[in-house]
Amino acid sequence: MAVRDVLRDWLVEALESLGGSGSVLEVSQEVWRLHQREIESAGDLLYTWQYDLRWAATVLRKTGVLADNSRGEPWTLARAGRARVE
Repeated sequence: MAVRDVLRDWLVEALESLGGSGSVLEVSQEVWRLHQREIESAGDLLYTWQYDLRWAATVLRKTGVLADNSRGEPWTLARAGRARVE
């Protein structure tokens, strides 16, 4: 079963799949494409996952995995986020 914390990994995975950057909509679509079954079977997460994904982005910005972009700009992996994969 998926938990809120796994959304951080899913967000990074989605951004990697999108080439390191994407709008909130693009990232949400990619997370759904990659993890639809897990989201649907995770109880209440089905109803909160998009909010929780934004929460995960905030945590990742604070830890330096995501770039600290202005509101409305695409979410972008920071150097630390890219190094996690390499």
